[in-house]
Amino acid sequence: MAALLEIDGLSKKFGGIRATDDVNLTIEKGHFHAIIGPNGAGKTTLIAQLAGSLQPDRGTIRLNGRDITAKPAHARARLGITRSFQITSLVMDLSVLDNVALAIQARQGHSFRMIRAARKIDDLRGQARAVLAQVGLAGRAGAAARALSHGEHRVLEIAISLATGAPLVLLDEPMAGLGPQESARIVAFLKSLKGQRTILLIEHDMDAVFALADRISVLVYGRIIATGPPEEIRANDAVRHAYLGEEE
Repeated sequence: MAALLEIDGLSKKFGGIRATDDVNLTIEKGHFHAIIGPNGAGKTTLIAQLAGSLQPDRGTIRLNGRDITAKPAHARARLGITRSFQITSLVMDLSVLDNVALAIQARQGHSFRMIRAARKIDDLRGQARAVLAQVGLAGRAGAAARALSHGEHRVLEIAISLATGAPLVLLDEPMAGLGPQESARIVAFLKSLKGQRTILLIEHDMDAVFALADRISVLVYGRIIATGPPEEIRANDAVRHAYLGEEE
């Protein structure tokens, strides 16, 4: 299978701390690739470098064979990378439908139109409703984003990522702060996306990771110590010792 994202020697230091240390990774098109590791392993630093909000000290990032290492976040978004955050980043005073409609509007190159203009575009709103139906939020389309539960906020953020049409979706702990039922709902939804998009997932919920991932990479102290299919990672002694726990 062809590579969508290639990471070669990516490194970033903060003082004497190596947040990412010579990271080499290939993400194949259509794969659900998870990155796991203990707190402080460098996972969020890595995803920030991939999204373009943080520049590496050295190394290269290639998207579809194109070097995007020096490109800022907005340029990477145009090239097809979208990211969700650990902390909810929605426009709370707008409706659920309008949050998604604005993402579609930006994708179509009209990101500087006023929201009133966006509301007048029937096709745009139709696309937004289709995305909300896909994620199970069609019944909440008219509600203000602030009226949603925390779990619904996470689902809406993923819906916005999908609405951008980006082929590569970076998900930074989408299950953070969720209860078991909300987590199960998001896992079921993400399963339905497998094969439709390339997804890079950072997540602490191991049940979710092993349920979703085609491949898993383990990051410890800024370094990838193992990459492979879930069953191989689960059986890896070094991984069990470093992260999953001996009881696994």
